[in-house]
This record gives sequence, C-alpha cells and structure tokens, in this order.
Amino acid sequence: MGAYPKFRNRGGFEMDSCKLSLKNMIFYGHHGVYPFEKEFGQRIEVDVDVWADFLTAAHSDNFEATINYVGIYNVVQATVEEQSFDLIEGLTQAICEKITGAFQLQKILVRVRKPQPPAGGLMDCAEFEIYREL
Repeated sequence: MGAYPKFRNRGGFEMDSCKLSLKNMIFYGHHGVYPFEKEFGQRIEVDVDVWADFLTAAHSDNFEATINYVGIYNVVQATVEEQSFDLIEGLTQAICEKITGAFQLQKILVRVRKPQPPAGGLMDCAEFEIYREL
C-alpha cells in the first residue's frame, strides 16, 4: 500500500500503517493554574491522530474491524470535562494514556489547545502535543 509506510509491530512483523484523525474537538473544561480558570472554565480544543492496522476495515467495510472514533471522542470528552488539570501538559498526558489503554494502536499524537490563554497579551492559543510510538 504505497501511501502508508510499513510499520513493525511489537512482534517485529511488518504491517501497513494507516492513520485516523479527529480534528478540533471542542469542549468546555476547568483547567489552568489560575483560580478563575478552575472556577469559570474555558474552551479546550483537542486533536487526536491514531495509527493502527485499519486495512481489514478498509477492505471489508466492516465496523467490527475498525477503531470506533466515537469511542476515542468519548474518552477525550470525559477527560476534558470531568477532570481538572493545572497544566495542558497534564491534560494531554491523561488523554494519551486513556486512549492507549483503551485501543490497540501503533502510534498516537494528542494535541491540546487552550484558545486565548491568560498570558498578559494577545495570542491565538497555547498548544501542547504528545507523540508516542507504541
């Protein structure tokens, strides 16, 4: 499959790697070091890319053979909305751990953005990402 690089799984066997992306999921969470961030909350944006063997699902069009992106969305939503972190680094780590614990993946990238953070000046966002090969 020319578009995707070959990937070696934990057993050392070569396999195709495909990527599923969930872009700009938007939630409301209570994250930050300032008391007003914890009290009033703010918009949090999350991107998740997961690499896995999606080829069976792609060839068979069988829902049971894929990773359900609704499940990934639900993990992210619960983490952002039900927990509170001082740092977006901690939030990103928690999302990454929960997704990798729930789904069989080859690689993952989680990116968390805090739009217009309280930084004493204007900026689009503060963003942190974690990339892991599993």
